[in-house]
Amino acid sequence: MAGIQAQSSNGGDASAGVWPSLDGLSGPLAGLKVLDLSRVLAGPWATMVLGDMGADVIKVESAAGDATRGWGPPFVNGTAVYYLTANRNKRSVVLDLSDPADRDVARTLAAQADVLVENFRSGRAARFGLSYEDLQELNPSCVYCSITGFGSGSSREDEPAYDLVVQAVGGLMGVTGVDGEPPVKVGVATADLLAGLHASSAILAALYERDRTGAGRRLEVGLLDTQIAGLANQALNWLAAGYNPPRLGSDHPNVAPYGAFATHTRHIVVAVGNDRQFAELAAVVGCPHWLGDARFSSNADRVANRETLRAELEEHLRQESAEVWLARMRERGVPCAPVLDVAEVFEDPEVRERTVTTVDSGVFGPVAQVQSPIRIDGDAPPNMYAPPGLGEHTADVVDHVRRHIRLHTEAAGDGGRRQ
Repeated sequence: MAGIQAQSSNGGDASAGVWPSLDGLSGPLAGLKVLDLSRVLAGPWATMVLGDMGADVIKVESAAGDATRGWGPPFVNGTAVYYLTANRNKRSVVLDLSDPADRDVARTLAAQADVLVENFRSGRAARFGLSYEDLQELNPSCVYCSITGFGSGSSREDEPAYDLVVQAVGGLMGVTGVDGEPPVKVGVATADLLAGLHASSAILAALYERDRTGAGRRLEVGLLDTQIAGLANQALNWLAAGYNPPRLGSDHPNVAPYGAFATHTRHIVVAVGNDRQFAELAAVVGCPHWLGDARFSSNADRVANRETLRAELEEHLRQESAEVWLARMRERGVPCAPVLDVAEVFEDPEVRERTVTTVDSGVFGPVAQVQSPIRIDGDAPPNMYAPPGLGEHTADVVDHVRRHIRLHTEAAGDGGRRQ
């Protein structure tokens, strides 16, 4: 198959300069080249994390674009804001991987990439000459990360795996919501987001190893595997103790009182993690006798009698406003908070100061972004390029790569004299 190989036959780097440079990137990963062949959320989230840290990310899309560009409303200039969530700090290139010439461009970029991330359906990467085996010949130092649904080699590897499906089959919907009511999913795509974070962590570990060995690694992060790992204490409740955790609403299966409680005005959460905090809560609500009540004397007792404790606690909380109770609890060191909707979260000036920024885009205009939660020397990562329009960088990137392919082909036909 055509395309520039990683090393020329005479030992020179025939692909030097193939990756079109992007000025202005800084941060811990500045200089790292990432080829993003993924779509939707898990893979794009992983590559966005790398981009936030300074990596140069080229995102390859079909002419139809990443599916999330259509996941609206709401839309900004015809693109769903869902897409804007996970694709900042990237360049977008449109390639038809069924076309040989476009495949050559993709393979040429792969020959220079430090990292390749893909979430193709089973077997499709090989059809495009972009499988791990292909990369082993083309660029053995590349860290190759596959995002899969149910895991390669599993009986379900060919099935599509959206986050909702994985939350359902991975047990998360089995512990979310309330028994006796219809099952509910978590309000964000936790399986995808966790998979993306695991992928970025694994990639960084493999790059660290590559510094010693010079060789890349084949990585795989499965959504179902990730979701099951994310069950955490709920998984061990069953595996280690044979306790199949029920759906408890906002309550904790192992700690009480720990959940959302009604006050006179709105719900608040109370998170009592030890006996000292419970004693302070008892004092706040005027129930010091709870400390001598055998039903509530230890956390295990409180968990066993959670419904009784909840009823008694809410009976008192309903007598005053949320603001009154929150002030009293904070004064006594009881962990608590109001339950806010998304609009209320971003009405907080401190939250906006720490987490929200706006970047200018020629395609979308000013675009709001939630910044990376990572702080480097006290500051958020310095890179903040707006999510790209579909194919916004195709001409610059593809023309640059094809010029190098042409020069390489001419040099090879001239006996290598022009390399």
